[in-house]
Amino acid sequence: MDSEFRWGIDLGGTKIECAVLDKNNEVLIRKRVPTGAENGYTHILNQIRTLTGSVASELGVKPTRIGFATPGTLVPATQRMKNCNTVCMNGQPMKADLEATLELPVSIANDANCFALAETLMGAGRRFPDAELVFGVIMGTGVGGGLVVNKKVINGHQGLGGEWGHNILEENGDPCYCGKRGCVEKVISGVGLENHYEKLTGNRISLREIAARKEAGNDPAAEATIERLLEYYGRAISTLVNVLDPDLIIIGGGVGNIDLLYTEGSERIKKYVFNEGQLSTPVCKPVLGDSAGVFGAALL
Repeated sequence: MDSEFRWGIDLGGTKIECAVLDKNNEVLIRKRVPTGAENGYTHILNQIRTLTGSVASELGVKPTRIGFATPGTLVPATQRMKNCNTVCMNGQPMKADLEATLELPVSIANDANCFALAETLMGAGRRFPDAELVFGVIMGTGVGGGLVVNKKVINGHQGLGGEWGHNILEENGDPCYCGKRGCVEKVISGVGLENHYEKLTGNRISLREIAARKEAGNDPAAEATIERLLEYYGRAISTLVNVLDPDLIIIGGGVGNIDLLYTEGSERIKKYVFNEGQLSTPVCKPVLGDSAGVFGAALL
């Protein structure tokens, strides 16, 4: 029966993906269509309707509700979207429009929150079943976060629950599109680290190459860039620990693939955490890969 199914849709910049889980969180079906954001907001709504209908036809069951992972935040007071990198969604009453388009109730959460929820219930968090407070970090092209308490996403009074990337980390650092300078995102995102290496050398290379050169020990600029990552990562994560004291931290995104974050990076967290230099909080990699967004949407 449909009541045993959990439907989720992940609204990505280039693709929209639908997944349906059974009551045991086993995947029954996954299907994708292009987002087509260049064709506008109405086109995205139509793509969602087409995708949902196609999945329902293949599954032989229509949904009674759907969860959505979005690239921005639904503002509780206005019920309109903000901070979407798919910019045609910004300012739109997306929840209401989706409910009108699909003729069923929907839940919406930021994709970082969906990442955190999926990893808590289906991914890395399964090794820590007693974790009540989980913080999911996204460190990739940008930096974000999601907060899960007692297996539920915390969206917050202003829709800012888990927002981590736009707090000031480096005083008078590089300007950020949010209007501040030196935000976490500008300092320890993949792009921010590549920018730093380019400032030091005049050459731009990928973060993966920077990390490889640091490992080889033949590039002082690469070593300085990774040292910058470790130091500021320690400061930024220690703030999360000091404020929330989570039971588990999961590091997602491309920057999170740098293994030093889980060794030397943990030592830097200890350096700044308000706990006499101790850190017992597990900090680990995710296990769901790019599935976390759509699975988290279904789990909403």
